[in-house]
Amino acid sequence: MPVSLTLFAQADPASSSLSGADIAVIVIYTVGIVILGCWAGLRKRGGGEAKEYFLAGGTLRWPVIGLALFATNISCVHLVSLAQSGYDSGLLNGNFEWMAAFTLVLLGLFFAPFYIRSGVTTLPDFLEKRYSRQCRDWLAVLSIVSAVTIHIGFSFLTGGIVLKELFGIDMYTGIVVVAALTGLYTIIGGLMAVVVTEAIQTVVLVLGAAVITYFAWDKIGGWEPMVDVLREKGEEAKLSMLRPHGDADGLPWYAVFLGYPVLGIWYWCADQTIVQRVLGAKDEQHARVGPLFAGLIKVLPVFIFVLPGLMAYALVESGGLDIASLTSVNEAGETEIDSKGIYGVMITQLLPQGLVGLMVAALLAALMSTVAGALNSISTLFSYDLYKRFRPDTSDRRLVFVGRLTAGVALVAAIGLVPLLDGYPSIFNGLNDIIAHIAPPVTCVFVLGVFWPRASAVSAKLTLWFGSALGAGVFLISKLGEGTAVAEWLKDLSGDSFMMMAFYLLCACVAMQVVFSLIWPSGERERSSKLYWASPLEPLREKGWPGIGNYKLLSVLLIGGMAVLYYFFR
Repeated sequence: MPVSLTLFAQADPASSSLSGADIAVIVIYTVGIVILGCWAGLRKRGGGEAKEYFLAGGTLRWPVIGLALFATNISCVHLVSLAQSGYDSGLLNGNFEWMAAFTLVLLGLFFAPFYIRSGVTTLPDFLEKRYSRQCRDWLAVLSIVSAVTIHIGFSFLTGGIVLKELFGIDMYTGIVVVAALTGLYTIIGGLMAVVVTEAIQTVVLVLGAAVITYFAWDKIGGWEPMVDVLREKGEEAKLSMLRPHGDADGLPWYAVFLGYPVLGIWYWCADQTIVQRVLGAKDEQHARVGPLFAGLIKVLPVFIFVLPGLMAYALVESGGLDIASLTSVNEAGETEIDSKGIYGVMITQLLPQGLVGLMVAALLAALMSTVAGALNSISTLFSYDLYKRFRPDTSDRRLVFVGRLTAGVALVAAIGLVPLLDGYPSIFNGLNDIIAHIAPPVTCVFVLGVFWPRASAVSAKLTLWFGSALGAGVFLISKLGEGTAVAEWLKDLSGDSFMMMAFYLLCACVAMQVVFSLIWPSGERERSSKLYWASPLEPLREKGWPGIGNYKLLSVLLIGGMAVLYYFFR
């Protein structure tokens, strides 16, 4: 019996709504993706060449880059947790999607040209050329840990929750099977397998999300009936993306605009898992336009991931959706709702038989694409930045073998982290809370390194060390020292917002690096590397492609479009 059929045969029949057509869609999709991934990764490689395996031979064009960026970013975490956040707080967390467009413009305009011109294989490699070997080592380790935790661990958690909620499958059984299938084609095929499958999975993911959005929209009766329900319940604020100071959900407008760039620049411009698609670009123009295309696609998640959760809230309040399976009674006798499972409830109650299989395929697409991208970046980081440092004469074939072995170990480690990550009541906020404490020192050394010629190697090294220690210390105090004077002070300082804490940590890191650069100024090697812009206008001197494909025009259109959207949903 095929793996997928065996898996569903073990499910509790009472909790499963699978028809024969649903099972067929899931099995055909899963087997097809694995076969396609293995074929795409192997068809052009004759001897295990490292550049072919890790960077697709530098052949990626802008449509594939844009789709792969979006697919790696969007995972089960987004499908499940954005629906949860839409149910709990409305459109608010859609800011994490729309603000991404602005940081993708930064990637296309300012960062991507340096990465391509310098010919780096990894972002830690870039830090070594701009600063020093110690900076490379630190970022390599940090990037591997964050990829295992953020990109793979949280994805496994949400995927396991959905499979359990929908079909009664044991969470860890589902995780292990999906991990084995994804690891198979990723470990065999490398980056080419990842980006080819991601391009297809993006289409499936968006289609599946659009289907459930349509049925939720049809069930509630459209925009006005949903607004009427929100107005009746006094929840009209759920339609606003920009909230005032003191908002109950803890994310006022200024926290979005001050805190998101800290997270966004690290995630979109300095995280190997994401930027590896840009590093595999055919040339500088494709590296510029690919992220801008991804920024355009990032408009969609608010409408097909977040809005369905808000419609689910309206349906529950109007009696159109039964969430009895999500309710429980606590020790105080109060009824509690575990909104993590709202997406599963929507799938089983809103979709007709036959389309459930498509939705499960979309969830698998989201999970597999993110895990595949993270595995490839982890194998690249370990092979190039750590293993080859101590064994510089390693052959390409050996390097690819080490990368594959590392990916397998990363899968096992991520599965082991799932119970710890399950402690957050909100998956999306939990993920971003961790990023908020990791990102500031990395964002600082990249931004100052690119825009400030005087940023020195010693200052970057010390900022990464002390900034990471500061972020870890603040995180541990806020989580383990709750109720202490220090924890309360930190809570008051940030307004209990991880976004504002990210901003304050960035300010501290910038102050560190500026002071350290003045004490230990840059040497001749840093100044001669030319891996910084002499002025902010310098990257705009490149003409680019003519017509609508020009990166300058696309940047203006993207920023203008986002401004209009924010005006209507302010």
